[in-house]
Amino acid sequence: MSEKNREGKRSARERLREQREKDRVRAKRRRGLGVAGAVVAVLGVAAGVGMVASNTGGDSGKSGSRAVAPRGATGTVIPTGKASAQKTLTVYEDFRCPGCKQFEDVFRKTVHQLQDKGRMKVRYHLVTIIDGNMGGTGSLYAANAAACAQDAGKYVAYHDVLYKNQPSETKDSYANKSKLIKLAGKVPGLDTETFRRCVEEGRHDGWVRKSNGVFTRSGYSMTPTVLLDGKSIYGDQNKPLSPRKLKRMVTEKG
Repeated sequence: MSEKNREGKRSARERLREQREKDRVRAKRRRGLGVAGAVVAVLGVAAGVGMVASNTGGDSGKSGSRAVAPRGATGTVIPTGKASAQKTLTVYEDFRCPGCKQFEDVFRKTVHQLQDKGRMKVRYHLVTIIDGNMGGTGSLYAANAAACAQDAGKYVAYHDVLYKNQPSETKDSYANKSKLIKLAGKVPGLDTETFRRCVEEGRHDGWVRKSNGVFTRSGYSMTPTVLLDGKSIYGDQNKPLSPRKLKRMVTEKG
């Protein structure tokens, strides 16, 4: 490894250590609030807004230079839930982002319940912040694989699998496309020749890059960014979000 590369990796590790220290300070401050019902959610916020947007990073696949949208996508958005739902949750996420995993782990069940009842639809924006800040291609390749799952009508299930199996933030394990394909085995009917070819060729890499570009120009800079009907609802330590509060916000009238 060249001296330049060693310096680059050292710099990335230093940024990571600094971010973790900030997260620990915020977490300690939140624990002092003593909000019994929302403690888990607050901890999710502590590490949840973890990375500032940077350049994308990563190589393109055979289709990577073209913005090939997955089936059912609206522009750079993957919509889930019933279109008739009155409330809209907008989520900007990076599959390598540990804060995004914490958000998903805390709110996954509630989000699914609200969607299943037709109360809320979700618009997912796939982001590659970690690739830009830490180096690597795992954010890009995982997002492409998720878009491939969208082609097969199995985005939500595979999205959840990716977060449940997210590697350590210092390990770019999702840069290994074989791992992404292996994880597809956890979603019934997803591990097909079509899906494998889509992942291996990076069919939607260009579309993912376009999605990340939309995010960097949006005015938002952290992942996860979570909006309800266009209003940011996650990441404010003075107004912590909990699953119960999200459910109330979605179901209340007026």
